[in-house]
Amino acid sequence: MSILFHDIIFGPVRSRRLGYSLGINLLPTNSKICSFNCIYCECGWTPENIPISKFNARKDVFSELESRLKEIKNNNEPLDVITFAGNGEPTLHPEFSEIVDDVILLRNKYFADKKISVLSNATMLGKTKVLEALKKIDLPILKLDSAIESTFRIINNPPSKFDFNKYINNLSNFKDKIIVQTMFLRSEINGQKFDNTTENELNEWLKIVKPLNPVNVMIYSIDREPSAKNLVKILPDELKLIAGKLKAHNLNVMTAF
Repeated sequence: MSILFHDIIFGPVRSRRLGYSLGINLLPTNSKICSFNCIYCECGWTPENIPISKFNARKDVFSELESRLKEIKNNNEPLDVITFAGNGEPTLHPEFSEIVDDVILLRNKYFADKKISVLSNATMLGKTKVLEALKKIDLPILKLDSAIESTFRIINNPPSKFDFNKYINNLSNFKDKIIVQTMFLRSEINGQKFDNTTENELNEWLKIVKPLNPVNVMIYSIDREPSAKNLVKILPDELKLIAGKLKAHNLNVMTAF
C-alpha cells in the first residue's frame, strides 16, 4: 500500500535522519510526480502524463508554511529542520527556485537557527536555476543508490533515454557540499538479480563519492512498504559493516535503522 502526503505542509514528523522535520510537499496531494520510478518508493509507482497544473501553487506553499511555522512557534513544538520532500521529486516544480527563496525568507523570520534540507534524486542538476537554488539549501541530500549503471537502472528505474553518465557528472557540481543518500537492498526484479551491497558495488560507489568530498553520507534500507514486492531489507548489523567500510575511507557516515 503506497503512502502519499495529502497536505502541502506536514509534520513535524520524527525523521530517522533529520530529527523533527517539517515537510514541504510541492507535488500533488493525491498523486506522485517523479523523474525516477524507484522500486523501493513508499509513494507507489510514478504515473504518466501528470499535467503541470497539478503542482502546488507557490502562493499556497508560502501561506501554508507561514501559518504552520507560526503555530509551531506559538505552541513551542519541537523542530529541527524544514525539508522539501513529499510525493516525488521536489525540484521538478516549475517554480522550485522561487519557492526556495520564499522558504529561506520564512525560516529566517520564524526559526533563523533551523536548517533547510531537500531530499532529491539529483536528476535536475543540469538545470542552472535548479542547481543555484539547491546550493542555497543548508542540507542538500542527493541520491546515489548505485554507481553501476545496470544496478542503478533496476533500482531507480529511470526513463529509457536517461543519461547515466551525465547524471554522475552533474553530482560534481556539489563537490564539498553534497550529502549523499544511498538506499541499500537486494532482490530479483523481472528475472534480474541485484545487490548494491557487494564489494564491487561499494568500490564503484566510492570511486564516485570520494572525489565529491561529501559533508555526510546517509545510508539506510527499506523502512516502509515499497512499490515492488519481495525486496530484501538490509538489517542493522550488515548496514554497520557497510558503514565501517565507508568510514575506513574517511567518510562521515550516518546510518539510519
